[in-house]
Amino acid sequence: MSTFKAPKGTYDLIPPFSAAYLAVRDAIAAPVRRAGYGYVETPGFEDVNLFARGVGESTDIVTKEMYAFETKGGSKLALRPEGTASVLRAALEASLHKQGNLPVKLWYSGSYYRYERPQKGRYRHFSQVGAEAIGAEDPALDAELIILADEAYRSLGLRNFRILLNSLGDKECRPVYREALQTFLRGLDLDEETLRRAEVNPLRVLDDKRSDVQKQLVDAPLLRDYLCDACKAYHEQVRELITAAGVVFEDDPKLVRGLDYYTRTTFEFVHDGLGSQSAVGGGGRYDGLSEMIGGPSLPSVGWALGVDRTVLALEAEGVELDLPATTSVFAVALGEEARRVLFGKVTELRRAGVAADFSFGGKGLKGAMKDANRSGARIALVAGERDLAEGVVQVKDMESGEQRPVALDGVLDAVRALLG
Repeated sequence: MSTFKAPKGTYDLIPPFSAAYLAVRDAIAAPVRRAGYGYVETPGFEDVNLFARGVGESTDIVTKEMYAFETKGGSKLALRPEGTASVLRAALEASLHKQGNLPVKLWYSGSYYRYERPQKGRYRHFSQVGAEAIGAEDPALDAELIILADEAYRSLGLRNFRILLNSLGDKECRPVYREALQTFLRGLDLDEETLRRAEVNPLRVLDDKRSDVQKQLVDAPLLRDYLCDACKAYHEQVRELITAAGVVFEDDPKLVRGLDYYTRTTFEFVHDGLGSQSAVGGGGRYDGLSEMIGGPSLPSVGWALGVDRTVLALEAEGVELDLPATTSVFAVALGEEARRVLFGKVTELRRAGVAADFSFGGKGLKGAMKDANRSGARIALVAGERDLAEGVVQVKDMESGEQRPVALDGVLDAVRALLG
């Protein structure tokens, strides 16, 4: 046994469980690809200041959870803790916003890293699929992304998730609310760190999960009561569009996201079967992020959905994904000539799009058939010297147990007929 183990708070994806993760990634990506989002992939690490400026220097992600390091050349980098800042940086660097087709619609999939206290549903290395619409201020875009995420979850068979929706206002109305909230928070019995956070970014205090803090926040002023007319009208259009699409949501006036760049629309997908780590995904509008990281004004909106937590939500609901068989045909060769011939048949089947595997290692019939059973293959191809002398291969239906000889040049047709 190896003396090394996966680092604390991480996990290995191995078969057969990894198949579910691949299926979830594909299902989340499918709706956004149909909606015109193109794939983008960014490095696993970036300039540390990209996240400090964009995500927010006062956030837990930047102050406590980010893996930051200095390279041998003196550059200060960080493993990416989230995807939006990286994707926007890539779009700006490639000048995608100057090509005249706004919004720039991008989707991505990858691993992210945060130094958090490990628990079920919260890892130091986790996987997300995200989508961003960059360069347009339009409530229809906000609605589109919420609808697409809802479609992704429902295509997987998830039913017991809820969509929470709120507006965080904009640079016109949020400062007024910020002052009112800070005044309220200063009157509470909070620890020094929380009071410091209230002075830097009071909205983050609303996101505090501690019960003793939440009890004191019951009468906190609500942002919806401070929204300007423009933000009220924008939010109402988002609500109307997703309602017309048949998407059910809940208004949550206390919903804030853990990143500083959000403005106006903010939303979260939660699943009550996951315990304390109930959020499976979320996002919102971030109209000022481009300027925060040195770009032009590019109002944008996006989301990220957790692959890990979506898999846990499926397990909580008892949803079994309809996963394709990893192996449809398994070839068992008895003797050197049969190995040569059947290996060629396996290659032929694979080139024809049939998932096929081979009994490697020169095992006898009993051991090879055990491998065939373990593979989950629907069909076994078995051949020895006598079969080859007659120009045939034995084709065995592993479900019914029926077996019949098939001419060598007819194997592909016979397999296709059995597989339907």
